[in-house]
Amino acid sequence: MTIRLLVVDDDPLVRAGLTFMLGGADDIEIVGEGADGTEVAALVDRTTPDVVLMDIRMPVMDGLTATELLRARPQAPQVIVLTTFHADEQVLRALRVGAAGFVVKDTPPAEIVTAVRRVAAGDPVLSPAVTRQLMTHVTGAPTADRRAGAARKLALLGEREREVALAVGRGRSNAQIAAGLYLSIPTVKAHVSRILAKLGMNNRVQIALLVHDAEPATGDPGAPDGVVG
Repeated sequence: MTIRLLVVDDDPLVRAGLTFMLGGADDIEIVGEGADGTEVAALVDRTTPDVVLMDIRMPVMDGLTATELLRARPQAPQVIVLTTFHADEQVLRALRVGAAGFVVKDTPPAEIVTAVRRVAAGDPVLSPAVTRQLMTHVTGAPTADRRAGAARKLALLGEREREVALAVGRGRSNAQIAAGLYLSIPTVKAHVSRILAKLGMNNRVQIALLVHDAEPATGDPGAPDGVVG
């Protein structure tokens, strides 16, 4: 399957470099380029991308606002945000509004290609454990209000769904969750889909962030640092 990719960055040299680099992959087609978040909606309507590679800092409408508006639409493409920082509060906010992950602009080309492929396949490109480390570094521990709100959301889940959600938040892969809870992998995937639907979320990263916010009541400080899949 060819992955349809839209590149949005206000720097024409960065756009040209990304387009040249990613367009060279056999399974990626660059379907459009944008210079600002204000252009994203029209570009998505015209080009129907599978993935949007979105710069987080743009002059008129930033990538965060554009991501939030885009992910609120039905059948929205996946979004990877681009940043120059490894630990950036805006990155974390982008993950909260539905971005599937982020890459820094100095990431080796092969890894950016891999990130696009992973996100197109439905896998986030940031592990929940790394998400928690970034959040702790940037924003500190969750406030009492945020923790209480997260606990209320988790309470909406059934017992098994809650177990799966906590395992996702601890960085467990589908296979690890299946083994730990004595379930089949398709059953785990079905539970994850129901959790996302119940909580109005877009991807597993948001589940991980919710579990982080509910800590320490539900936390597991010994979480592994593997990308969920």
